[in-house]
Amino acid sequence: MDNTIVFTQVSNHREVGQILELQAQNLAASLTPEVIASQGFVTVKHDPEVLLEMNRAYPSVIAKAGDVLAGYCLVMPREFAPRVPVLAPMFAMLETLSWQGRPLSESRWFVMGQVCVTEAFRGQGVFDGMYRKLREVCRRDFDFVVTEVAERNTRSMRAHQRVGFETIHTYPDDTTGELWHVIAWQF
Repeated sequence: MDNTIVFTQVSNHREVGQILELQAQNLAASLTPEVIASQGFVTVKHDPEVLLEMNRAYPSVIAKAGDVLAGYCLVMPREFAPRVPVLAPMFAMLETLSWQGRPLSESRWFVMGQVCVTEAFRGQGVFDGMYRKLREVCRRDFDFVVTEVAERNTRSMRAHQRVGFETIHTYPDDTTGELWHVIAWQF
């Protein structure tokens, strides 16, 4: 197996399938509390057709080692908000927030639809490399990326802070009790 990691963008249906497989392996509902605490988790299960359409609109960043998917960063343009109903409240809230003295509604941004690194590639710079590639390919069309991370997902919070994300808002989810950090990273 080729262990050289290449950072690129989604270019075919097979890669979207690989993303969905990695996503399924890392959904919080599929993991033990111990794995969640030490390795992190993803929350949203994307619909395959919507994920294909997202990648047609703006290809997501992936990391590959040969033919193996090492990780993904899903670019979710704002127009996809209605297509992912579980995220509709987040998108609505984002339109009410400001960052660096400017309303988000007046800025060019997208949502990090999800980021995940394959377990065998964690701790090897894949997360940081994907975000460097993301900035490279998105900075001409967007000013920044915004997302939210559950406070208990400490691995993800630390990784996002390391690459430069800033918390711009926190809020509790009244139905789950989860505390969320809305975070942004300027390109």
